[in-house]
Amino acid sequence: MKILLVEDDNSIAVSLVDGLTDAGYEVVRAATGAAAIELEAATTPDVVLLDLGLPDMDGRDVCRVLRGRSRVPIIMLTARSDEFDRVLGLELGADDYVTKPFSFRELVARIRALARRVELDGLADAAGAVDGAGTADGSAVPAGQQIGPLEIDRRTRRVFVSGEEVQLTAKEFDLLAHLARDPGAVSTRTEILENVWDAHWYGPTKTVDAHVAALRKKLGDHRWIEAVRGVGFRLEVPA
Repeated sequence: MKILLVEDDNSIAVSLVDGLTDAGYEVVRAATGAAAIELEAATTPDVVLLDLGLPDMDGRDVCRVLRGRSRVPIIMLTARSDEFDRVLGLELGADDYVTKPFSFRELVARIRALARRVELDGLADAAGAVDGAGTADGSAVPAGQQIGPLEIDRRTRRVFVSGEEVQLTAKEFDLLAHLARDPGAVSTRTEILENVWDAHWYGPTKTVDAHVAALRKKLGDHRWIEAVRGVGFRLEVPA
């Protein structure tokens, strides 16, 4: 697996390059946003580790550019821990958000979980084009699903609300598709993590809340996804 590391701090970068290389990854490093944009196009990495505090441009702008042309998984590495920053990063297309300082073991676990999820998504896309997705009771969900004004096309991974296309990240689409398997039914955070992230997810359940917040905003009405206190979330058509 090839990783593009975007980090301007040389001491952090060297440590990560050495550790990731020892873990069996091929690592390409960029120290600026401009270099990251060029290297992503030239090297086609499997995962991008993106620091937000870059010397020439904000890492979020780099994320916006990369997501505009590629579905490469992006993990943001940053010292910014506020919920606003996490949600904004996810809205811009990041798949995960790791706050500094972090353990190297946790980072590798998240890389592996994300890689497994991407691989499963590819298999699901291939199967979904023929069979559709499975519902909670085992029956098939059609590739094109209509829930009120919400339309989900699993074959093309496109979403529309009242005929207008909504631009979602890969993880946001997976989350919405999961909740749409059984509209109205409650999915716990653990169930969501196991089905949308990874069965062996190594990270906080608040990741789900951040993605839900970003998804609600993009759908245009927070009532699409209702929070059930102490349990999880369910998808419902806004009254």
